[in-house]
Amino acid sequence: MSDQLTKYLFADRSVRLQTVELDTAWQAMQQGHDYPPAIGRLLGELVAASLLLSANLKFDGTLALQLQGDGDARLIVVECRSNLDVRATVKLREDAVVADDAGLQALVNPGGTGRFTVVLDPQHRQPSQVPYQGIVPLVGETVAEVLEHYMASSEQLQTRLWLAADLERSTGLLLQRLPNDGGKEKTAEDDPDETWNRTLHLAETLKREEMLENAAPTLVHRLFWQEELTAFEPMPARFHCPCSREKVANVLRVLGQPEVEEILAESGEVKVKCDYCLTAYRFDPVDCAEVFASNDPVSVRHKSGNTH
Repeated sequence: MSDQLTKYLFADRSVRLQTVELDTAWQAMQQGHDYPPAIGRLLGELVAASLLLSANLKFDGTLALQLQGDGDARLIVVECRSNLDVRATVKLREDAVVADDAGLQALVNPGGTGRFTVVLDPQHRQPSQVPYQGIVPLVGETVAEVLEHYMASSEQLQTRLWLAADLERSTGLLLQRLPNDGGKEKTAEDDPDETWNRTLHLAETLKREEMLENAAPTLVHRLFWQEELTAFEPMPARFHCPCSREKVANVLRVLGQPEVEEILAESGEVKVKCDYCLTAYRFDPVDCAEVFASNDPVSVRHKSGNTH
């Protein structure tokens, strides 16, 4: 099994190639969620895409990709940090009945009002700084088409994506055309247009089944065996959720003491479950009193009561 992203550069440095493959990390991400197969495919493709895009950013922080609409899958969110820690979740409607062969538009956007959002949240935000948000209509029949539409509408570098996922494996391939300078002095033999068109033609022969059945290096060799590629050291990726009892305590402070006391009066405790990793946090009346007695989260740091 492999959980890694690998970058390649074509000989004339006019095209970047990236591959990502997740096995253990992708399976851990789904544990306990019991996603229907169609949801698993959609989420797995978005996870692979988030890693491919995050690896291209010169950015210390979190990249979030969100699909939102009026379908049975009302919200799909993937968050990927610059170190390739990734987590993901899906909000399904309570009465959702998901067909195994359902596609993106049917699952998320049957009413045509869906949207795709990209959020860039810096690790060290300045006091007045807010995360960047780019929002576009949900255009495309696949996650790859949605992302390519976003990249084109935001005047990014020419980018093509091939994504595939099932309940066992999440994988993707990205081709991106680089600026003409490319870090190398061009010669008369260099033709970036020809390189881009040739690599696209080769990659467009790639089938979903091939991506799910073969390791990424095998696919790269099959597609581009006649090309001179520079391969860089693979980067490890992993499923990691940074939720904590301290962060939940801070959420309760934002919620406010009157509302928390109302929940306590009704239920006897406050229960909060992480949407990503399903860790449950429980706060009894004493815990809640400590939360509001001090703004210092250290007071709840070592409390027990977390469950999965």
